[in-house]
Amino acid sequence: MASIHSTSKHLLVTIFICMVIGGQILAQDDTTDAEVKTGWTFGALPAVAYDTDRGFKYGGLVNFFNYGDGSTYPDYLQSIYLEWSRTTKGSGINQLLFDTERLTSQMPIQLTVDLSYFTEKSMDFYGFNGYESVYKPGFENEDADNYISRMFYRYERNLFHFSAIFQNEIPNSNFKWLAGIENFTHRLEDFDFERYNEGNEDNRLADTITLFELYEDWGLISQEEADGGMVNYLKAGMIYDTRDQRANPMKGMWSEVLLSAAPGFLWNNENQYLKLSCIHRQYFTLIPKDLNLAIRLGYQGTVLGEAPFYMQSYLMTSFTESVNVEGLGGQKSLRGIMRNRILGDDFAYSNIELRWKFWRFNLFNQNIYIALSGFWDNGMVVDPIALDKGKIPQHINMDRYFSDEDEGIHSAIGTGLHFALNNNFIVAVDYGQALDERDGTDGLYIGLNFLY
Repeated sequence: MASIHSTSKHLLVTIFICMVIGGQILAQDDTTDAEVKTGWTFGALPAVAYDTDRGFKYGGLVNFFNYGDGSTYPDYLQSIYLEWSRTTKGSGINQLLFDTERLTSQMPIQLTVDLSYFTEKSMDFYGFNGYESVYKPGFENEDADNYISRMFYRYERNLFHFSAIFQNEIPNSNFKWLAGIENFTHRLEDFDFERYNEGNEDNRLADTITLFELYEDWGLISQEEADGGMVNYLKAGMIYDTRDQRANPMKGMWSEVLLSAAPGFLWNNENQYLKLSCIHRQYFTLIPKDLNLAIRLGYQGTVLGEAPFYMQSYLMTSFTESVNVEGLGGQKSLRGIMRNRILGDDFAYSNIELRWKFWRFNLFNQNIYIALSGFWDNGMVVDPIALDKGKIPQHINMDRYFSDEDEGIHSAIGTGLHFALNNNFIVAVDYGQALDERDGTDGLYIGLNFLY
């Protein structure tokens, strides 16, 4: 990890400069109160990001914020997020995310629209049900005696996503209703060794079997699911929200119960089911303005029907400021644990994070703070995906791929550093370490926003 940390130091300097310059270009010139922002501002980042699961990112992103007359600051009136990026591990992001607090002055309804296309040339796949699936680091370590391929735990995924989510407050209460539509269209393929080896003569990989292909061969993943498919959701829910701000609340609660239905009349011919998500987040002020404790507890499960395996990794939430929320494991769920390590029909998770704003200053009329955090992330499968292991040929050594051990809690601890421009554009650097070698080793992530 030494070279990664060295590179990250240079990235952080670049991030900081871009934040300040980006915020300055569109900031209002007549702002007299440095504590309140008005009008449109923005933060931008060039190719300066890193994620252990996806590699170094190149491209760019920009996030515009409209604060109007400043009466709602630090909360914004509108946010427009644009990203085009690629990574050294074959991931690609093309995204437009629009969020407005009011459709019109007469209609105080929040609308959040996401239009995205994601490509993953080497998507993680470690099997189902957490510790029931054995992870052997040697299978992807070229120096190990049991080495198979660096891409043994990979496959290819291309995802189109669209969602339009409406929210509105229930009068004289802290409750909101939520309703919307969402589309996921997946195209899945086996890892393409031939394409990987093109122009990569010095680091060629032998075309070998992968775990994803074994699951196909054994019938643990049907051919229909192995090719991907389309899922159209109707979403509905209730939200309770008393946060004092959205980007990094110092106090309050943010709880929700969400239902995502994939009914047959919405062209869900192969996938008809209903999922439930319950999330409670609570924020405690320990030292006014400087130190807070943030807690998230979540449960998600399939209550009717059967969901395809490729839909089991998405964390359902009423609103997210991140690009793509999936897990359990990885940057946006359990930091330090391998992405999608915990894949089950029902799962539970928790995050506990201490956040300390240790430095505030104003530069070029921009409000900036730097925060340090420490976190403890946990998750586990509470209802497994059904596996018919009787389909597996008898000559297969089951111990290489499966375990009879009971599922347990997957845990990771870590620390983070956050750079906040005008309270909303937040660059996050998180480092997490898995507490069990069956979940991998560690992960370094550079991206946007606090986790929740």
